[in-house]
Amino acid sequence: MTTTAPVTVTGRVHVRVGRSGARSLRAGPPPAPPVGRVPRAARLMALAIKLDGLIAQGAVESQAELAEIGLVTRARVTQIMNLLSLAPDIQEALLFLPRVVEGRDPVTERDLRPIAAEIEWGRQRALWRRIRPAGHAPQPDQLPPAH
Repeated sequence: MTTTAPVTVTGRVHVRVGRSGARSLRAGPPPAPPVGRVPRAARLMALAIKLDGLIAQGAVESQAELAEIGLVTRARVTQIMNLLSLAPDIQEALLFLPRVVEGRDPVTERDLRPIAAEIEWGRQRALWRRIRPAGHAPQPDQLPPAH
């Protein structure tokens, strides 16, 4: 019978949490946290998509129920859900707005209201080009590829 001495390995490791919540051990120090904050318009767009999914899945019955659960008015839920009326490429551009390091957000939800109220996507795109911060919000052809 062969006996082996215990082996000790030293080094820096960190735990990485994947999209599905799976955890894996990685060598080296953890990556630096992202600088800045996600613009509010991007967060609201993501929230509208999430809330729409909850209604579609039957987890909640209506926007009125969402308002009650979220402790906001039905009008506010409607304002947020109206972002779903934006052309898909504008929604995608909102989701990929760069982080805000300092100062005000380049686009606000209030800026988006008249665009979302426009029925024609072509007109929406023209209005979007007027308020889109130059060099900040990517055009649809500049977005990273979908996975």
